[in-house]
Amino acid sequence: MEYFLIGLGILLVIILFSNIRIVPQATEYVIERLGKYRATWSAGIHVKIPIIDKISKKVTLKEQVLDSPPQPVITKDNVTMQIDTVVYFRIFDAKTYTYGVVNPINALSNLTATTLRNIVGELELDGTLTSRDTINGRMTTILDEATDQWGIKVTRVELKNIIPPAEIQNAMEKQMKAERDRRQTLLQAEGHKAAAITRAEGDKQAMILAAEGERDARIARAEGEARAIFLSKQAEADGLRLLKDVGVDLGVLELKKYEALVKMSDGTAAKLIIPTDAVKAVTNNVLFSETTGLGNDTKSSSKKAPQKPADACCERFENDEDDE
Repeated sequence: MEYFLIGLGILLVIILFSNIRIVPQATEYVIERLGKYRATWSAGIHVKIPIIDKISKKVTLKEQVLDSPPQPVITKDNVTMQIDTVVYFRIFDAKTYTYGVVNPINALSNLTATTLRNIVGELELDGTLTSRDTINGRMTTILDEATDQWGIKVTRVELKNIIPPAEIQNAMEKQMKAERDRRQTLLQAEGHKAAAITRAEGDKQAMILAAEGERDARIARAEGEARAIFLSKQAEADGLRLLKDVGVDLGVLELKKYEALVKMSDGTAAKLIIPTDAVKAVTNNVLFSETTGLGNDTKSSSKKAPQKPADACCERFENDEDDE
């Protein structure tokens, strides 16, 4: 009897430990008692009644990915293409997920395929290729609303691949190549145009700068010549002013005129014509100055200056004048 009790105790301990369950994090267990839903165990340690309680389903609460294979979809303009999708979802209610639908993952995959066909069937080929974000958003909204009764939360839907027919791909490639050729031609034309405009502007600026330089050079030369003439005339005026200040008489002025006339005649082919009255006036002034000593600033010598013989040239001019 004693051994029987010991064996029974050991058996009870084994049964007790075999019915202890530890639920890991992000996991829930659905428990049935005699075939009826009893409870949902969350993360932690739990004990079930042997034979009476049963773990109906182990549900993970982590986000899962459903990668659907490519499937044929017909667009609004009757183009058949292959599209595969990726659905991100998680289970938020283990009880509803267990009893809401048979094989929830398969149901979600079929619902994704039918929703995709409905949305793409309303779009044309170009709209399908350029409206991925719109398709993703509409599919996410529709699938999330439809799977609430299954305990599934659809967080995101992405179009993985869009594969049009081979002839459509060839046409698109040709269209893309033609568009790139057109852009290249436009860019080259714009480049040539910009280069021509730049060269024309450069030539224009060069001509403007050259004209401005020539103008400035002419102005500088004119100013230099004007300055030289001004200085020359100012020097002559200063010389005349000095002659006037020292009290030069008319005889000296007449001599200066004569010297100026001589300078004017300095040349190989120069010919000087002197009026008779000018020669007579100069001669008279010179003879008068030498005789009287007027206009001479130096002291007169005690000795008399020897008499200069009369100028035969002047006498000839005087005789000619008297004869006239």
